[in-house]
Amino acid sequence: MNRNNGLYLVIGALIVVVVGLGVYLYREETKPKGVEMTIGSDGVKIQEN
Repeated sequence: MNRNNGLYLVIGALIVVVVGLGVYLYREETKPKGVEMTIGSDGVKIQEN
């Protein structure tokens, strides 16, 4: 029975990793695209996201 518990633990950890990676990728893909403008001591910087 102890061997089965270890197997369930490994499978559960893999599921958590896959779900976490999916959420991360979803958030990266749905980030708003646009232009970032910063004003600092070096002047004005414009970067495309």
